[in-house]
Amino acid sequence: MKSAIFCILILTGCAASCKRAGSEAVVLNPASAAAVKTQFDVLRDSVNVKWNTMTASDDQRIGVTRMLLHELKGRAGMDAAQLKGLESANAKLKTRRYSQQTMASSDLIDQYDTAQDSLMRALMPVAAPNGTAPTEAARNYVEGLQQLDAGVIGYRVQYDQAARQYNDYLKLHQAELESLGGKYAKLKPLPLFELQH
Repeated sequence: MKSAIFCILILTGCAASCKRAGSEAVVLNPASAAAVKTQFDVLRDSVNVKWNTMTASDDQRIGVTRMLLHELKGRAGMDAAQLKGLESANAKLKTRRYSQQTMASSDLIDQYDTAQDSLMRALMPVAAPNGTAPTEAARNYVEGLQQLDAGVIGYRVQYDQAARQYNDYLKLHQAELESLGGKYAKLKPLPLFELQH
């Protein structure tokens, strides 16, 4: 009997504790549109940092490819027309890249990835036939490209995490943000790399 009473007391205490914790969570939520704005701006900045880091890595990949092609130009036995074609394909990549808004179309992401992959598949046998680059500089560029290529998925995952937090917060506090007017009145969820079903 004593143990039954003891169990009831423990359960009652836990329930009261949970109730207090729940009410504290409500108190900690932003109480004003200004507080919501501050938190939202932090999330927006985080998204921008992830996006800029990702695109900077992509720009670096394009730049390293350009330097590799320049390095190969002076080598004997290289097909000048082929190198010129690869240079042209590399130069067009930035203009083909999706933006934070246009990536809502997964086709644009696929087209960009296909163009990037096609360029790498054509370049690597020229730059490092049988896995061996003709010069130390070319070898360094090839290794750099491989490392940059390996980082693409990680950058996209990090961006999606930040964008998802942004979207969740926007959904939760849309009314408060709209009350601020201006750019906050027309906010929309950000597209993700992850396919939405």
